[in-house]
Amino acid sequence: MSYHLGQGTGPLRGIKVVEIAGIGPSPHACMILADLGADVIRVERPGGQLLSGGPHNLLNRGRPSVALDLKDSEAVETVLRLVTEADVLVEGMRPGVAERLGFGPEACHARNPRLVYGRMTGWGQDGPWAQSAGHDMNYIAITGTLHGLGQDPARPHFPSNLVGDFGGGSTYLVMGILAALLEARTSGEGQVVDAAIVDGTAHLNAMTAAFVAAGTFTEERGTNMLDGGVPYYDLYETSDGRHMSVGALEPQFYDVFVDLLGIADRAPDRYDPANADALRTLITEAFASRTQAEWSAVFDGTDACVAPIVTISEAPEHPHMKARGVFVEHEGMVQPGPAPRFSRTPATLTLPPAPEAGTHTREALLAWGIEDVDGLLERGAAVQV
Repeated sequence: MSYHLGQGTGPLRGIKVVEIAGIGPSPHACMILADLGADVIRVERPGGQLLSGGPHNLLNRGRPSVALDLKDSEAVETVLRLVTEADVLVEGMRPGVAERLGFGPEACHARNPRLVYGRMTGWGQDGPWAQSAGHDMNYIAITGTLHGLGQDPARPHFPSNLVGDFGGGSTYLVMGILAALLEARTSGEGQVVDAAIVDGTAHLNAMTAAFVAAGTFTEERGTNMLDGGVPYYDLYETSDGRHMSVGALEPQFYDVFVDLLGIADRAPDRYDPANADALRTLITEAFASRTQAEWSAVFDGTDACVAPIVTISEAPEHPHMKARGVFVEHEGMVQPGPAPRFSRTPATLTLPPAPEAGTHTREALLAWGIEDVDGLLERGAAVQV
């Protein structure tokens, strides 16, 4: 599929974004912006980088890949020329690296005062650890969030890199960019968005912080209402070794749950803590009597707040997910469709992930109005593969 400006159909159509390629949260943020219709140009180093490319990397979908040698002054000047026409720049480097390369906020705002400059880091732009390396679990560890994850009293369990990189990271970067874009429409001035995973993750965990402040939360895993501390909000194994999720918190939903599970006449008072073990045993034994498919049929479409736990490869075929079209097939690959949804400007998928860094260098730079592209390629400042 060839590239041209304006391919997107979502509500951000017409917004132009320069992405300085990174890994994890910054490409995920730019995937979201591209999904929602923005024209995002992804600037990568020649040859790509760790986890950066390949035709199956969905985080890179929806935008062209341009390879520029950012140690070359001509390549840096090309980035600044792109910035002149852009609304947003996104970078995920350690603090100070973009400045040393020559396209930090001051240099970019000198070319385009309205630019929203999005910065994605783990620790933030300042603080004693700002220059230190880290990954998702390290960032969420010092926010108080990782300590409470899982139901194992002996140790926390980390949920891949969902909470930090994408929950507290890319999601907050996108929110910050959109808010700054809206403000720039009225003020005429851009600004820097300092999106740090530690900030976003702490903010995600505001409800738990409220419970702690109110004295209604214990910091021992598996003892609270939403971490498996009560038997009617937990996971249970079925006879075939699969699992069901149970979230029957409200009384009216709990009544439906115990009735459909077949234990309504035997279930003890759930509000008496002394009955918790007996109730959990009763629920465990009931679920162990049938397969996941059988229990799924029992609870399908009810208010019991029960759902089967399926794998990522099974999810596209779940009846609800399939009917809603949560997953789509695009360019031969099944993948999550754009989210959220819009009534008047629905988003659609455009470019698939580039197979290599620099796949679209010539056509993308030309589309963005960069002159002498062939000269850049001949001199090695840019690379076309």
